[in-house]
Amino acid sequence: MIRQPNVIFGNSRLLVTMGRKGELFGFFYPRRDHAQHVEDSLACIYSDDKLLWINSHEWHSTQKYIEDSNIVSTELSHDSGIEISILDFVHPNIPILIRKFKIHSKKRLDGKFFYYSNFSVGEMQKKNSCFCDSDEKLLVQYWQDYYIGLKGVPDFEQWQVGKAMDAIWWTNAKYDMEDGKLQNNKEDIGKLNNALGWNLDIEKGGTTEITVMIGAAQKRTRLYKRMRELTNQSMDNIFEKTRDNWIMWLAKKNMLDLSTFDGQHVFRQELTSAYNRSLLTLNLLNDSKYGSFVAAPEFDSDFEMCGGYGFCWNRDVVEVVLSLLDAGYPEYCDRFFKWCKKTQLSDGSWFQRYWLDGNTAPSWGNFDYSTQIDETGTTLYAIDTYYRSLKGLARVEFLEDMWTLVLRGAEYLMKRSRRGVHDSCIDLWETYYGRFSYTNASVYAGLVAAAHIAGEYDESGLADRWVKHADLVKMKTKEKLWLSEGYFAKGIIDNKLDPTVDASILGMIVPFNLLSPDNPDERAMIYSIIKNVEDTLRVRINNHYGIKRYENDNYIEGNPWIVTTLWLSKTMLALANALQCEDGNEERVQQLVKDATNYIKWALKGTTSTGLLPEQVDKFNGHPAWAIPLGWSCALMLDNIRLLDEIQ
Repeated sequence: MIRQPNVIFGNSRLLVTMGRKGELFGFFYPRRDHAQHVEDSLACIYSDDKLLWINSHEWHSTQKYIEDSNIVSTELSHDSGIEISILDFVHPNIPILIRKFKIHSKKRLDGKFFYYSNFSVGEMQKKNSCFCDSDEKLLVQYWQDYYIGLKGVPDFEQWQVGKAMDAIWWTNAKYDMEDGKLQNNKEDIGKLNNALGWNLDIEKGGTTEITVMIGAAQKRTRLYKRMRELTNQSMDNIFEKTRDNWIMWLAKKNMLDLSTFDGQHVFRQELTSAYNRSLLTLNLLNDSKYGSFVAAPEFDSDFEMCGGYGFCWNRDVVEVVLSLLDAGYPEYCDRFFKWCKKTQLSDGSWFQRYWLDGNTAPSWGNFDYSTQIDETGTTLYAIDTYYRSLKGLARVEFLEDMWTLVLRGAEYLMKRSRRGVHDSCIDLWETYYGRFSYTNASVYAGLVAAAHIAGEYDESGLADRWVKHADLVKMKTKEKLWLSEGYFAKGIIDNKLDPTVDASILGMIVPFNLLSPDNPDERAMIYSIIKNVEDTLRVRINNHYGIKRYENDNYIEGNPWIVTTLWLSKTMLALANALQCEDGNEERVQQLVKDATNYIKWALKGTTSTGLLPEQVDKFNGHPAWAIPLGWSCALMLDNIRLLDEIQ
């Protein structure tokens, strides 16, 4: 089942994804890429002999993050006069979701509050066990060493452990709620569901509060201890602790000035909010133990329409960690590159994608011909970028730690690009087989980076050899892939030059610098690339243009992407930044900044109502589409905002 979230939140061991009405979509524990333990988990009200499920069309909702935090506020209202406020947050240190429900009724309400869950603990539907400890007032469902528990404040008064596959009301917990009371079955095995119940007796205009805690542990005894301890604490104190934790983390960021937009207060606020939300989102996508990141929280785990997103790609994470470096969080680079050292293959390359712990993930890149050479080029490029930011002993130790990795990676790139254009492989979009402009640019950048590292390591012979080959790669890229129409071809496919306009040719400028905005002789080429990408790939939606990946793209309707749109705006800003250093360019700089700003504004219009940046924007309705949130989109938003901030 494909379910795209409106919000995500969590801590280092638990990631939760949720819909706009407070229904849980994902409960990832103990890693962001690990078992997704929930099929359904949501509340309903029993009133006037019927169930009012909070995800039904009868409820109107607004949802937002509490400012500068990963705490979610959802407001629901029903035509019957019932209102529900939900405050959702995960404890800063332990994997327990706290859901504070405040139920208000404009008329007398004599009914029930039910909390229903259909868990698939360990993503194992057939062999779960579930029991309700009526003394502890704790309901637990488990499979092997995964335990998911529910507890309430105040204690729940009714419960049901049911068979999710049964259509009989007294055994299936979902149907058991329909008469307003639960059967209190204590335990069962198989494909299960469960429900908890509280009596509601609310006077007209009155309010009551119920807190539901959903905790995870790998041992039953540990789950019991955690839930007992949390129940004894003040929920308000835990909320304040959680909020302070996020505010303090965000306070480490490099601050923005944005004085250029003093006359545009609303846009300045939008940029600041997007900057903060992107940072907070990337924190949630990171595995703090291993240093890796998921591209996005998984929403298509059965690979119904794609190959899944809950994995780590070097290419994506390079963009992420470098954006975090520039934003003031260098520790993410350090941890990720240590992860790269462990995951590098024996031939010096990296696999298509990985599980967060470094094991190879499900892939269609198992052979030399189906690998993605750009994964290696981008990794070496990023390692050198981080190295250049270091000082003192940290710089020396990082160089020593990374040298063997760089040596092996550079030799791999040399081997796969002997004639200046790389061997055939799969492109960055994982769609075409051939030799590509983007991939060749990544080879160039990787070898330039490796040559710099080699020079620092006193390996001048290797440095000269690698930089000489990088020059050959650049020359052959221009010679074989530049078209008279004024842009780089997509690549060479089936031994034929493919003139398809592909947004990835922007990679020739940022990040790989095969064409440098600082080089006056190459600026005409950069302007021409920008024009061709704009003229050919823009799609009008939300009162401006987004940029799709390439001509005739049919993946998910060929929507424009946030990534490609922000890639274009970043290219424009990089060019503007170079031009402003020279006299007489004021008008051109202003135009580039204006155009880039319009693309950034378009990207901001495509977020969820809570500000999460998706992979795509639906070209028919302008809503966020497909992977939500996408780490690569967040990284490029950070880059664009910082570039805007630098252009004064």
